Amino acid sequence: MRDQWNSKVGFIMAAIGSAVGLGNIWRFPYIAATNGGGAFLLPYFFVILTAGIPILILEYTMGKTYRGGAPSTWARINKRFEWLGWWQVMCSFIIITYYSAIVVWVVSYLGFAFTSAWGADPTSFFVGDYLGVTDSALHLGGIQTNLLIPFLCVWLVAAVIIYRGINRGINLACKICLPILVFMIFILVIRGLTLPGAVDGLAYMFTPDWSALLKPSVWVAAYGQVFYSLSICFAIMISYASYLPKKTDVVNTAFITATANHGFELFAGIGVFSIMGFMAFQQNVAVSDVATAGVGLAFMTFPTAINTLPGFNAFFGICFFGALLTAGVTSLISILQAVTSGFQDKFNVSHNKACTIVIVPAFVISFLFITGAGLNILDIVDYFINNIGVASAGFLEIFLIGWFFKLEKLRKEANEFSNFSIGKWWLYAIKIVTVIGLGAMLILNLKDTILNGYGGYGIADITVFGWGLIFLCVVATIVLTLLRGREGYDKIPDESDVSLKEKEAE
Repeated sequence: MRDQWNSKVGFIMAAIGSAVGLGNIWRFPYIAATNGGGAFLLPYFFVILTAGIPILILEYTMGKTYRGGAPSTWARINKRFEWLGWWQVMCSFIIITYYSAIVVWVVSYLGFAFTSAWGADPTSFFVGDYLGVTDSALHLGGIQTNLLIPFLCVWLVAAVIIYRGINRGINLACKICLPILVFMIFILVIRGLTLPGAVDGLAYMFTPDWSALLKPSVWVAAYGQVFYSLSICFAIMISYASYLPKKTDVVNTAFITATANHGFELFAGIGVFSIMGFMAFQQNVAVSDVATAGVGLAFMTFPTAINTLPGFNAFFGICFFGALLTAGVTSLISILQAVTSGFQDKFNVSHNKACTIVIVPAFVISFLFITGAGLNILDIVDYFINNIGVASAGFLEIFLIGWFFKLEKLRKEANEFSNFSIGKWWLYAIKIVTVIGLGAMLILNLKDTILNGYGGYGIADITVFGWGLIFLCVVATIVLTLLRGREGYDKIPDESDVSLKEKEAE
């Protein structure tokens, strides 16, 4: 009998916990600033309304209706679509292996924040002393022993949460982590806004460059950010929704999740760029000279900014890395659950056994990312799995469900227990607007990657950890699809069992 969330609030907090991840804090502000500033908010909100929320409603409805992880849900929609579920699961599995490494770095830096152990030159410390970065992704350089203890701690915490299941593990973790995350970001925002130069940072982020709206790359960036931020199209939300009671209002829940996620994203951006403005003010340079995204922002730029704060440096360092840690943990466990449910549903294994099937190989593979080549490998893998793997999964999802399935059936399912109904606009947003928009994003990214490679890395590095990784995901998808599953895994669970479980939950 399938487990269920013990409350709607628990599901919403878990969904928000998955959506609110590292990308909200270190990716969105820079993406906005470098793609038109305030003008970027127009394509950003357009994509949220025409793609983000519609797909979130779609995945909630699919998971709740077909009651399975991504592979079994797709198999129950159409047996010929099962491979897409496994493709999404494989993308998530790869993300687990390197996302855990980023959380490891965050754990270390949370400890460093107490004494500003990164010193006067955080960039050199991170690249050299801490990671021992080599000159190539193929030159591993050995495991960095200083990372082993936080590495083992992160995996132990993640394993304990996942083994404890939906309510005693994920639900509880999100109820603890989310309030801490919001509180710490609130402190950073308030402090950032009171610093000299904060206005310059906000101006850099929000001053509109209307000419940017004519650039296809800006719209591509909007689609990429919304998909990345909402955790849609790579198995997570389908899996989470599969544990919902039948009578859940998925439309309202999707709007709540999206609003909370994107509201937090904007709020965190204000805090980040207020402090970037202060840093630029201190150095007497333009904000664009100090602003960066991703790993650079978190482990190089922000520690430098913390060093220059007029007081309570350790406290604000702890708040920043504490926020990153809570965001990273809730996202990591959501990805683990998405992969675990795929194996549990098809192969009729217990929850604990499915967890072991996923965690053991992911744990072993993730050692790659704590070697000297870890940062380079992570950069390449992250680009390819998100811009090609997840983007293609998203396009195929909306194309198949929109054009080869009666989407109206899912609209009725979504509306059945919802406080307000979604109209025909939802069908057109999925079938036409998002297919065109996401299709264009995928084509442009593919073209650019094929012609120009990525990040200045050598052909060998890109071939092994980029295209080679995509090839391995394809092979694994084919194998897992062809493997024989339990009898009836592609059938919707018996409604009598579902009803009994719902009564027990009540």
